[in-house]
Amino acid sequence: MGDRPRSGPRATYPTARPADSRRRWFVGLSVLVVVAGVAIAWLGYTKFAGSDVTGEVTGYEILNPSTVAVQFTLTRKDPAQQVACVVRGRSKDGDETGRREILIPSGTQTQTGVRTEVATSRPPVIGEVFGCTANVPAYLTSSTT
Repeated sequence: MGDRPRSGPRATYPTARPADSRRRWFVGLSVLVVVAGVAIAWLGYTKFAGSDVTGEVTGYEILNPSTVAVQFTLTRKDPAQQVACVVRGRSKDGDETGRREILIPSGTQTQTGVRTEVATSRPPVIGEVFGCTANVPAYLTSSTT
């Protein structure tokens, strides 16, 4: 304590910490931020990366004021896997007016063309695929397609 003054303004304020201490904190926090960022990116990638199953509309046909036929291409990484797709019809105001879940049985090709009809409560103007999944619900059997 010989180099610290006993009175005056310099005695009132603490001496500055060494730069090495601040540098260690900065490096430590930087490493922590980078590790957290990589972890969040990895979680996002595994959750939202390209799915095993996709359905893309290739066309639709309005059959009458209460039915729309939707044609789509189903793409799946594993063709031996059953897939469930939700297909819907929409009215002029954009509301969903009809919905149908269908089961696409396993096959031999990664891409399959599918056509189905959806009953609607109001006149449809478009048919679309809402989504497809490899997690087929237990209640959906081949007799419901």
